[in-house]
Amino acid sequence: MNKRAWLILEDGTVFEGFSFGAEGKVTGEVIFTTSMTGFQETLTDPNYNNQIIVQTFPLVGNVGANSKDDSSDYGGAAGYIAREYCEFPSNFRMETTLDEFLKERGIVGLYGIDTRRLTRILREKGTMNGQIADADPKSHELDDFFESVRYLKQFKPETDLISAAEPVEYKTENAKYNIALIDYGHKRSIVSLLNKLNCDVAVVPFTETSKNIIAGNYNGVVLSNGAGNPADCTEEIEAIKALVNAKIPLLGIGLGHQLLALANGGATAKLKHGHRGANLPVIDLETGRTFITTQNHGYIVEGIPEQAGKITHINANDKTCEGISYNNIKALSMQFVPSDEGGVNATVCFIEKFLRLI
Repeated sequence: MNKRAWLILEDGTVFEGFSFGAEGKVTGEVIFTTSMTGFQETLTDPNYNNQIIVQTFPLVGNVGANSKDDSSDYGGAAGYIAREYCEFPSNFRMETTLDEFLKERGIVGLYGIDTRRLTRILREKGTMNGQIADADPKSHELDDFFESVRYLKQFKPETDLISAAEPVEYKTENAKYNIALIDYGHKRSIVSLLNKLNCDVAVVPFTETSKNIIAGNYNGVVLSNGAGNPADCTEEIEAIKALVNAKIPLLGIGLGHQLLALANGGATAKLKHGHRGANLPVIDLETGRTFITTQNHGYIVEGIPEQAGKITHINANDKTCEGISYNNIKALSMQFVPSDEGGVNATVCFIEKFLRLI
């Protein structure tokens, strides 16, 4: 028999559905993604750290999960909400079901609710805190329910940066460059792309000092993606300023793009409901070309001083900043994670441009 579970939002809205994955309750920022595939990559993306993900596509889990498609070795979602999940998946690469995958990682799941209605609420009111619970929040005294709502309104999600505890090296044959990747919660695909482009990569924790990174004599430094409010990363911003002063070529990706902008006098702001999906269009202002990108972020670069650099790419939907090139320093950045997929998804050219800076 399917076990009942509930979602309560900080505005008092309650959804009733069924539990799957890990049991219990979890509290976090409730956000939505429009991706139609890649639920495993989504759930293991460090950018979703401690968040509750709403899947807008109505069916998930039909291809199961495996041991090779995780986006990262650590971090990821705290909760997962779907309209329907496939109990009997089928795929030649499948090793486990979505339900088993969530249980293994301690991710609390909820399915069987109207995810279209929930997404509309989040689009109109903005992302908000919520809790997946295994007990009906309205079954208790009314005062208890209002106390739960007050708790959610005051709840502060954990947004601490995450990274490997020690530096890790990823070597490749016939390497031309030696690159340091500062890990704020990086995706495996960034390292893979750099290796394919003949780069040895040293993934270093964000706690590593700029002095030690400069002493490593790297050809360039990549500032990785990650979760949280970039304005809170004051120590990391100061470290990036030191790298700028050392004249080391820099590439910022995701959170790294935002931190690099702040280190050069820029400003950031929080989006109403974020950019999260696999088909977000980005326009190159110089060529007019449009790229289809995968994105997952709640903050944007709001502006950059004219003397520091210029915005090179914008989001086709809301015209927010997606890329920056800098003046007087060898640096560029983009809000999305580059990909080597074919056609309009081939954004590996941004990493190639970074290597030409070197």
